[in-house]
Amino acid sequence: MAAGPLEWRLRVELVETCRAMNGLGINRGTSGNVSVRLGEGFLVSPTGVPYDALRPEQVVRMGWDGGFAGDLLPSSEWRFHRDVLAARPDLEAVVHTHSVHATALAIMGRGIPAIHYMIAAAGGPDIRCAPYATFGTQELADAVLAAMDERRACLLAHHGVIAAGRTLARALSLAVTVEELAQQYLLCLPHGEPPVLDEAEIATVLDKFKTYGQQPAKQ
Repeated sequence: MAAGPLEWRLRVELVETCRAMNGLGINRGTSGNVSVRLGEGFLVSPTGVPYDALRPEQVVRMGWDGGFAGDLLPSSEWRFHRDVLAARPDLEAVVHTHSVHATALAIMGRGIPAIHYMIAAAGGPDIRCAPYATFGTQELADAVLAAMDERRACLLAHHGVIAAGRTLARALSLAVTVEELAQQYLLCLPHGEPPVLDEAEIATVLDKFKTYGQQPAKQ
């Protein structure tokens, strides 16, 4: 089936996002993966295709039942992409990376507390770390859903990071923010557990984020 204009645009954006992950230094090789909602299903990056060689027509279209068409297999992590998008109508795109500092925290089984007000970008007063499960399994997808409850990002123990948003650009931006927060936290830890902002302040920041970065409409 030929891709319509919307699908083709999303395929192009997905490829650009994959390349941007590596260009930004939050991922290497083909280890991460990306998805975006499309109608009654989603698009996801294929497994094993280098991002600098990835073409829009190679992006895999999948249904909620896990079915797909074409010669290329979807990312081995398609289950958590599917389950996050299916369970969260507020999210349209998911980015998964193995960014160094966030993955280091995940190896230690640590989430990220409210050391900086930008934690609110992930939707709450912390970023949780999902317990370890083998990559590509439904067990991992279930752990991700729990860790993402009322959040837009989480860490995966001994694995990496997930960030999601209303667009591919926002999901990618959040993945960068999570990596920055993880690096800040790791820099603090040699000096002791850092102080954190209280939930009341995070609630204030969450409210301010509703108009964060927006210019007033011109009269």
